[in-house]
Amino acid sequence: MTKLTAMDEYFVHQIPEPLPNVVTWHEHWRESLFFVLHPREQLGDVIILTLAHFPARKEMDCLQLGRVGDAAAFARHVRPYDGDPHTMRVGPARFEFVEPFKTVRLHVDEVPQAPVSLDLTFTARTRACGLRRGTMKAGHEIIWDQSHMIQSGIYNGTFKHAGKTYEVRDWWGQRDHSWGIRDHARCPMWMWLAVQFPQGMFSVWHWEYSNGATVYTDGCFAPADGGEPVPVIRFNHDLHWIGANRQTVSYGRDGEDVTGLAGRVEITLEGGRTVAIEAQGRWAQRYGPVGGGLSEMIVRSSDGWQGTAIYEVTGAYHHHFFPIARAERLPPG
Repeated sequence: MTKLTAMDEYFVHQIPEPLPNVVTWHEHWRESLFFVLHPREQLGDVIILTLAHFPARKEMDCLQLGRVGDAAAFARHVRPYDGDPHTMRVGPARFEFVEPFKTVRLHVDEVPQAPVSLDLTFTARTRACGLRRGTMKAGHEIIWDQSHMIQSGIYNGTFKHAGKTYEVRDWWGQRDHSWGIRDHARCPMWMWLAVQFPQGMFSVWHWEYSNGATVYTDGCFAPADGGEPVPVIRFNHDLHWIGANRQTVSYGRDGEDVTGLAGRVEITLEGGRTVAIEAQGRWAQRYGPVGGGLSEMIVRSSDGWQGTAIYEVTGAYHHHFFPIARAERLPPG
């Protein structure tokens, strides 16, 4: 399992390796933070805040995503580097790392261009888990070459939407930090799961080619008692898109009939423990032209654990999830 340093929290990487490793210039090289929070026991509001920097474009951006009630919340804030690629502030949003891998404060000012203003604190409930570097090419072209860190936490504070203030008290969620190359529009399919139980978080990062062949799988079970994360060594999924009446539907080209996701996954951990997880949920954030998106899920494990989760399924062409291709020159080439 990859070991991280305190400085791996910050925008200082030059290649997709933890510090102090330092090489590949690419138009899709990015370093990004992702924070997501949701209620513990039922489907509800989903608040998502990101921050990223793009060396080739010499700019930073912040995305506000998610859903409040039935209303989607989306905005993109941008600032040029202008000599400062490190200050973690873009437009109305700012990020403060109070203590590495333990406490992060998130703030978005109440301004017209922000659909949601917020003042939240992320407090870690598990150790951070560093995933191994993953790579995928289309012929000689790099499509994906990244490292990744994931961590479960508890969120507290408030957010405001459409003039109404909402209290966040001990909501579950996760955060991640990735750095490297990712040409999202040309990825056939990836799946990312952050499954929150009282006992800890199962997290899986899984990539496939369009025919279903596995490119990469990694992840962990991070216990809520602060114990060492246990690596994922095998992963199987049987998930499907569902429509308004919870029946199975095809994504087609653009997913017009899709309202959510349902099905079963099986996760095997180092040491041999296998856990099956049944889940069903609804869109938290659609991804538009790049396909799929994030779904908020109710989950139950084969050993009786109950919780909530965020499942991400996205991609340009996959025999099961995205049967009509929306991009060309896809891997493997």
